[in-house]
Amino acid sequence: MSAKPITDFIVHHYRHFNAASLVDAAKGYVDQLAQGNKMMITLAGAMSTAELGLSLAEMIRQGKVDIITCTGANLEEDIFNLVAHDYYKRIPNYRDLSPADENELLRQHFNRVTDTCIPEEEAMRRIERQLMEVWGKAQASGERYFPHEFIYQLIRNGSLEEHFQIDPKDSWLIAACERNLPIIVPGWEDSTSGNMFAAHCMEGMYTPQTVKSGIEYMIMLADWYKSNGGSNGVGFFQIGGGIAGDFPICVVPMMHQDLQLDGIPCWSYFCQISDSTTSYGSYSGAVPNEKITWGKLTIDTPKFIIESDATIVAPLIFAYILGW
Repeated sequence: MSAKPITDFIVHHYRHFNAASLVDAAKGYVDQLAQGNKMMITLAGAMSTAELGLSLAEMIRQGKVDIITCTGANLEEDIFNLVAHDYYKRIPNYRDLSPADENELLRQHFNRVTDTCIPEEEAMRRIERQLMEVWGKAQASGERYFPHEFIYQLIRNGSLEEHFQIDPKDSWLIAACERNLPIIVPGWEDSTSGNMFAAHCMEGMYTPQTVKSGIEYMIMLADWYKSNGGSNGVGFFQIGGGIAGDFPICVVPMMHQDLQLDGIPCWSYFCQISDSTTSYGSYSGAVPNEKITWGKLTIDTPKFIIESDATIVAPLIFAYILGW
């Protein structure tokens, strides 16, 4: 049997259309690593609830990811799954649910993401109680941290370990924490834990400044890019659309046009997995060449777009990169 059964399968069978784009993008990613370029992965959608950590965690451990940008939902949902996996409910026939069925899920305190329901008490409230501890300590000492740094504190202080319900090697956040990977989380307020923090600020428990802002994330990213972009730039692997991709890709033109910095290379590689169709004014559905006009990519940047389901495509690309 081949030592690389998944890789051999996709190379042999994925020869045309979106399948061929998948192989081309995977080969392009490997080329970037061979050139010594660092790589960013951006996570939109509900990739943590889709358990992308099963493959992404190994990508991180093997040094094939250097920085991540994700939504607040992806940041927290990896941890939700880590501590409450056994309480999740899967609904294969979710397309058949009536409004009354949905209301019954609400009554049972399940929050549905397509076919998967996240249990409020075992996942969200458990993590809220842990976060309140680290938020409170920061507030009391006058310290401020980024959202991902608070999650790293939970991982490092061991407070979650008794609640683990999956193998921690399948958590991409634990892998990222072990490597102290920088994580950019724009729009963190648009997440369950962000809503919780806002509510507690309204109650007077914390001040909003205890959690660092999106502007500070952009400054952090600019500093990181200047230190890590080298002469070639950083590769950009985008899963889905939205703020997880839109926010970080702007750091290059910001440094060029607003800071007037010389010697900052554009992104060295671009791939997007998306099912957003090209349409009027859609950035998530825009073809990569549009980004040339914004100073994000160049004429020569390797560009790939795979119009498909990221829950299918991303693990296959990661398997190719990992040599599985």
